[in-house]
Amino acid sequence: MNQISPFKSSAFRITLVYVLLFGLSVSIILGFIYWSTIIYKTQQTDDEINAEIQELASVYERKGYPGLITLLSERIEKQRPGDPTLYLLTDSRYEPLIHNISGWPKVARDGKEGWLEFKLDDLREEGDREFSARARTFVVENRFNLLVGQGMKDLTTLKALVGRALIWGLLLTLALGIIGGLMMRQTLRSRLGAINQTSRKIMQGDLRKRIATRGTGDEFDELANNLNSMLDQIEHGMEGVRRVSDNIAHDLKTPLARLKNRVEELKIRVENDSEEEAAVDQIITEADGLLATFNALLRIARIEYSEQRKGFKLVDINSILYDLQELYEPLVEEKGQSFSVEISKPMEIFADRDMLFQAFANLLDNAIKYTPDSGQIAIRSFKDDQRWYVEISDNGPGIPEEAHEKVVQRFYRLDQSRTTPGSGLGLALVFAVLKVHKLALEFSDNKPGLKVRISADPKEIGVATEKAKSKRRSSAKQDSDLVVQTVS
Repeated sequence: MNQISPFKSSAFRITLVYVLLFGLSVSIILGFIYWSTIIYKTQQTDDEINAEIQELASVYERKGYPGLITLLSERIEKQRPGDPTLYLLTDSRYEPLIHNISGWPKVARDGKEGWLEFKLDDLREEGDREFSARARTFVVENRFNLLVGQGMKDLTTLKALVGRALIWGLLLTLALGIIGGLMMRQTLRSRLGAINQTSRKIMQGDLRKRIATRGTGDEFDELANNLNSMLDQIEHGMEGVRRVSDNIAHDLKTPLARLKNRVEELKIRVENDSEEEAAVDQIITEADGLLATFNALLRIARIEYSEQRKGFKLVDINSILYDLQELYEPLVEEKGQSFSVEISKPMEIFADRDMLFQAFANLLDNAIKYTPDSGQIAIRSFKDDQRWYVEISDNGPGIPEEAHEKVVQRFYRLDQSRTTPGSGLGLALVFAVLKVHKLALEFSDNKPGLKVRISADPKEIGVATEKAKSKRRSSAKQDSDLVVQTVS
């Protein structure tokens, strides 16, 4: 299974968006709680300061400056430890007269109402952090300055507490969001992975495979049901087309064979070396070509409909290549072509030897057919840690790159090949055989000519784990008398 980069994965992007939105929404909620708490506590502090000022103003109106001095002194003397109320009365030069803080804050007033916010150390106990104070100031009798305020130690503590809660809450939210997002991503990958895995098996030729559903009735089940319905229709259509072509081939094969026999009987009655004999020979040749085409169609149908990998045995690929060399060397020498074979160490796979032999023979036959006299043909097998390969190359006209995917289709022929005998089924047969064996087929430019590479992943095709003890040139000679009928 191909691994998709996380940044290209839709599941990863959905997870990332989910975590970001989740974190953002929680941050907004917690931020609003923090802001509301601080605003509420600040307003409460201002209300307490205003209440204290109103009481002092009432005493000042009734008893004047002496009454205000007496009340401030009593309040400071009776003040208990931890009481946050602040009092400071100074002269015009801001020298303290009556006070419970050390001196006038060195900060500017906040607006016209005389509000001040400043750092306060006087009431700080050992181990406390620095906290702020909020106060309001007045001028008394144009000679004295009065400050009444509240130490905001509780607010500072509350800010720190709420701040920590916000941070930990956000971290916990992000952690839960990531866990939830990963679970969602895993669910998406699991469901989509099942669909992709089934799709790959279908692309490999098993059209009977269907995507499993979980019975939950969710969107994935709906998608799977729709895809399965579409696959049913595609399989039915393809099966219908194949059945028609296969039935035509099967039904016409017998009449053609009878026709050929009748023509061969007719040949006995005509005179030798006459025009009638030449015409009869031509009819027999055409009948042979039609029979070969129908036989090829039926072989391809049998391969495609066969039980994949059923009855496969351990086969040494190199033994097939040696047999091909032995079989085709006379034909190569007859055309004056050079033939080189480079074989690596034994490569054993579980396969149908006759089917593979037929496929390789078709490829080699095409190379010999289309390579000009005195041309070069080469067979090479090799392997590395990842895959094993078989290459058949020539210096003939080759195949244009845009036609590489088309030449394996039934009856497809290049324009320059239409003047030569053939039906366009040879590479279709090769493709069907290799597909059953899970082997990859690749065409490339040999500069000049064509290079055909067959490759496979050992993990996919069941390569033997033990090396063969010999190269098995003839594979126990069981195919020494094999007659190969190539398909063009």
